[in-house]
Amino acid sequence: MHDDLPAALAETADAVAAYIDRTIAASATASARLARAMRHATLGGGKRLRPFLVVESAALFGVARAAALPAAAALECVHCYSLAHDDLPAMDNDDLRRGQPTVHRAYDEATAILAGDALLTLAFEILGGEETDPDPAVRAALVLGLARAAGADGMVGGQMLDLAAEGRFDGGRQPGLGIEDIRRMQGLKTGALLRFGCEAGARLGRASAAEHAALAAYSAAIGTAFQIADDLLDVEGEAGTVGKAVGKDAAAGKATFVGLLGLEGARHALSRLVEEAEAALAPFGSRATRLAKAARFIAERQN
Repeated sequence: MHDDLPAALAETADAVAAYIDRTIAASATASARLARAMRHATLGGGKRLRPFLVVESAALFGVARAAALPAAAALECVHCYSLAHDDLPAMDNDDLRRGQPTVHRAYDEATAILAGDALLTLAFEILGGEETDPDPAVRAALVLGLARAAGADGMVGGQMLDLAAEGRFDGGRQPGLGIEDIRRMQGLKTGALLRFGCEAGARLGRASAAEHAALAAYSAAIGTAFQIADDLLDVEGEAGTVGKAVGKDAAAGKATFVGLLGLEGARHALSRLVEEAEAALAPFGSRATRLAKAARFIAERQN
């Protein structure tokens, strides 16, 4: 891989997309339409930041990118399933994702639901296979870790809290959400899969307890940073650059870091989180240069 972060991101993105494409092609998919929708959900671009974290965290311990690809692809399948479902009219009701029509717009709502379901289960099929790691104990730990990150105590639970904060249930918007409430909600909704990316790399690399802890601290910081950057883009970004509709959070009454901290307060928090992420990587020295650059990239991204 190149030392240049954009080139490294692009190489990982291409490798993960190719792996997912091959996996879908090799599976005995009962419906060609379903397979096309799965491809639409997963192969339409994107930064592939979550699988990049798997690859780069594993690289800290000498694991080659090819060896980390199955776990990276499994994580991306879960992320893309979540996007297909989040974009549905019953959820965020978005028409645009990564600059192209969302799955339910390109196909239909039922197909989008099933494509998401198929990608979620495909992720665990990948993780459970010997190609992911020769040690069944490592594979089991990865399956358990991703299940927790994606489920009711992770991403799905965070999404439910987000809908509740919007006022979808119990007669209206929840009053008085504070910074810790938002941090907890987004730490589940957005941060859980980012944390798993680093956890997966550490497990593939047989990291020590201290090394696991360092990567956990790094991933916690970038998880919050990612959401603050996303909130800023929703306020300040252009749809053509961001690749999805903007300005929807305030219109929907969503609880956000920007809404609570203001623009300048959010930018200050973002800068502090980048510093925390970089500090967490100190035990790895120069081996973690790319991960440190990724933290700054997350904060400064334009889409």
